[in-house]
Amino acid sequence: MLPNGHSRESSQLNRLKEIEMPRRREVPKRDVLPDPKFGSVELTKFMNVLMVDGKKSVAERIVYGALEQIAKKVQGKEAIEVFNEAIDNAKPIVEVKSRRVGGANYQVPVEVRPSRRLALAMRWVRDAARKRGEKSMDLRLAGELIDAAEGRGGAMKKREEVHRMAEANKAFSHFRF
Repeated sequence: MLPNGHSRESSQLNRLKEIEMPRRREVPKRDVLPDPKFGSVELTKFMNVLMVDGKKSVAERIVYGALEQIAKKVQGKEAIEVFNEAIDNAKPIVEVKSRRVGGANYQVPVEVRPSRRLALAMRWVRDAARKRGEKSMDLRLAGELIDAAEGRGGAMKKREEVHRMAEANKAFSHFRF
């Protein structure tokens, strides 16, 4: 027993509680190989996002088809440049996360880490392309990438919506995680 009435175990427990520890070990990120045609890691990641039921060859055909369409439609720019510009434009800077404080849920704006920015941008471009009206997926994707590169389209609309939500809930930013 310690002089203040606490046992040695309880003081050790309190010290352990102060140290934040992950529940499990951190899972290492897998290396993504650059695609053979353009040598871009981001393009390979996008193919993986687009892929359905493990059919990578179908995803590759769609992406390369879309890039060919972009090369035909956009003059003076490489197709891969348009792709990179579209993804960069669609990346969100802030998003909102729900945080429960005293029985109420607040939408707290938080900055998006770089890896999540890329993932969200790719997902939004994919989803916006799927909702478009063109005949085939490569035409839809080409159209969406061109629109996003020029600052319009479904992916940009989604980004603006997320930024508007963060701006509207700026008052709750002191409830940081």
